[in-house]
Amino acid sequence: MVNTYTHQTSEKVIRLIQITDPHLFKEENGELLGINTQASFNQVLTEIRQSDFNYELVLATGDLVQDSSDEGYLRFCESVKPLQKMVFWIPGNHDFQPKMFDILNQKQGNISPIKHVLLGEHWQILMLDSQVFGVPHGQLGQYQIDWLLSKLKDHPERYSLIVLHHHILSTHSAWLDQHNLRNSLDLAYTLSPFRNVRGILCGHIHQEVDGEWYGYRVMATPSTCVQFKPDSNNFALDTLQPGWREIELYDDGRIVSRVKRIQHAVFLPNMLGDGY
Repeated sequence: MVNTYTHQTSEKVIRLIQITDPHLFKEENGELLGINTQASFNQVLTEIRQSDFNYELVLATGDLVQDSSDEGYLRFCESVKPLQKMVFWIPGNHDFQPKMFDILNQKQGNISPIKHVLLGEHWQILMLDSQVFGVPHGQLGQYQIDWLLSKLKDHPERYSLIVLHHHILSTHSAWLDQHNLRNSLDLAYTLSPFRNVRGILCGHIHQEVDGEWYGYRVMATPSTCVQFKPDSNNFALDTLQPGWREIELYDDGRIVSRVKRIQHAVFLPNMLGDGY
């Protein structure tokens, strides 16, 4: 089985899109906290296609389906087909991995199960599985740590973008931070010998973050559906709109990134929701 995808390009800047946390359901009209997640996901994808950002790949960073349904995963595959770009994915805490792997690994077209992507001559993407089955928090198992270490050793000359579902920077929200990556120090220790790790990308927290952690740039991206209110110790929703992230990887190791939110529709949650 091929375990590395090589993306050949002569571009000096490699452009990516991150989409995260769609939380799709078996039923197309399924709602999470008052938002129809398929409708909001469709709107995000429509506005990505209408934008003038000339991206080359898509990263889907977990919680693709809320209810473990075949229909949810199949609809995810159908939804991203019109992007006509390769889509690489990782599981989130809500994903049911046996079904996710069975459906997404078997689908042909623009969905790829590969977790190691070589981009042009200067970059690599390393996509990690931080799911702990049955619980919301994350942890990187020893296999994931060993795999990450081996890929960093194999390509020390390449700049690296690390991708996982769970967050490592505090959101200043007690209810949400208890669901973080529990062994983040193991990740820091693994990355520390390598000078070319330039960014860490995650989802999970349904809000925008762009900060620094042990010298690494850390970016979290809004969900394509419900948004969580930052700096809130108790569960709270936000009225900010669904979004995605644009990423530019430069051949000198710089990362330029921005969050975009939908402009041509409005999705408002049930603000009385007290959890999910």
